[in-house]
Amino acid sequence: MAFFYTFFRARRWVVRLFFGALVLLGIALHRDYGMSWDEPADRLSAFVSAKYVALRVAPELAARQPRLADIPDIRSHADADHGALFMLPLVVLEALWPGPDPAEWAYRRHLAVFLLFVAGAWGVYRLGRERLGSWRWGLLGAGLLVLSPRLFGEAFYNAKDLVFLSLFTLAVLTLLWLLRQPTGGRALLHAAATAAALDVRSMGVVLLPLTLGFAALEMAYRPKERRPLAGALALYLPAAAVLVVLGWPYLWEHPVGNFVAALRSFSHFGRLKIDVFYLGQFVSIRELPWHYAPVWLLITTPWPYVALFGVGLVGMSGAVWQAGPAQWLRRASARYDLLLLAWFFGPLLAVMVLHSVLYDGWRHLYFIYPAFLLIAVQGLQWLWRAWQTRLDGAPTDRARRVALGAVLAALALGTAQVGWRMVAEHPFQYVYFSFLPGRAIEQNFERDWWGLSIKQGLEWVLAHDARPQVPVSMDARTELTLQINAKMLPPAARARLRVVSPDSAVGGYFLSIHRWHPGPYPASMGQPVHTIRVGGATILTVLRRR
Repeated sequence: MAFFYTFFRARRWVVRLFFGALVLLGIALHRDYGMSWDEPADRLSAFVSAKYVALRVAPELAARQPRLADIPDIRSHADADHGALFMLPLVVLEALWPGPDPAEWAYRRHLAVFLLFVAGAWGVYRLGRERLGSWRWGLLGAGLLVLSPRLFGEAFYNAKDLVFLSLFTLAVLTLLWLLRQPTGGRALLHAAATAAALDVRSMGVVLLPLTLGFAALEMAYRPKERRPLAGALALYLPAAAVLVVLGWPYLWEHPVGNFVAALRSFSHFGRLKIDVFYLGQFVSIRELPWHYAPVWLLITTPWPYVALFGVGLVGMSGAVWQAGPAQWLRRASARYDLLLLAWFFGPLLAVMVLHSVLYDGWRHLYFIYPAFLLIAVQGLQWLWRAWQTRLDGAPTDRARRVALGAVLAALALGTAQVGWRMVAEHPFQYVYFSFLPGRAIEQNFERDWWGLSIKQGLEWVLAHDARPQVPVSMDARTELTLQINAKMLPPAARARLRVVSPDSAVGGYFLSIHRWHPGPYPASMGQPVHTIRVGGATILTVLRRR
């Protein structure tokens, strides 16, 4: 017992064990996930940027590469304004060492996304450690991020939103370091972190007002740091601007004009004209109600975390009320709390007020989730300390202690149930709903919009049909998910599949992820022979055609 007590008091060993185990878990699981809807487009956009860079840096050599001829020009590519910093080095490596099987590079990209997610979890750990005064509480914050089913699942393939979450978290950490001790080195580090986030998603621009606003706040409450902070900002701003342009080839020719265009494109997704299934109706992404994002956040976040977030908000509000806003802000911890509040509520309220175009749930706002968790961990810390407070033995005090203990036990059991579901529902954690029954999910919300379950559906078909050629089909609007997930199978299995139109799939199989067809299919479409259900809701149906 003494050994284990000493071991778990050793911060370095416990932290290394946690993150080392997380890396090993990613290595073990990254081949379990199919290919998401966005991956081919992200890969193509990265190749477009790579071609542009090659033609600028080594035009004669690039002109002799036959593979580049089929890649669109950056000036005519519809998605050229999407940041490609993360994918760019991966497609360059893919071009240099393509290998015999294209699926291998898809799996390598999945592993790369997860490893960056581990770095983001480390950022949450360090931010929690800084604010809560203990590495254990910081590690708990990182643990809750890992035990967030949707984000854990998407951390294997979502090279946009999860990559941005990780980079944004690291940028907030470098901002905190800069505010605590402004130096030239920390200014450059924060500039690099800001540029990295911005060069993946233009929403990273919110780091600029966060940096300037909280630097001004530090200057107001720490007069001795005004000159060092001003000098650091004078270095940070131009350095960030240069690094943003350097890491985003789309900006090279017209930095300001193209950056503004990219911001407008991200804010309104002007090229997209799709409907989403929300609260039982199909709604245009341009006509979504204000509550779309907060409702999706609420129903897909584990309920213990939501409850703890509420406790954290109440605790912060009580501290402001007790001390008064001006006096409250004199504390460094209070300014840290204000940073978390701005990080979480600023983008969320902006999307709600400005009616920004969203789709696929709240994934465009995933980057605010670490702030949510850090506030939730503060709530848990307050509950824990209140439960530990020595009381005078009065019946009312004993009752209070019992009640707090019951609340903490319920939260622990709820979190354990989240972990159990993540294991039981692997690899479909990305369609997790917290407390809704399956029927309510099917009748009101979209499920597998990524289409990853197609991979497991195809594996089932091939395992239960021994024919050398097996016809498979999907609705034309979702057929892309069938084509790309077929490529994730081993070559021998892939060769047995014949993708056909639904009208010519007699004797074959029709697969549906229910994206634009939430209900069951008529008998004329075939006999259901296989379904995948998560949390009581069907996310994939395989029908055998007659």
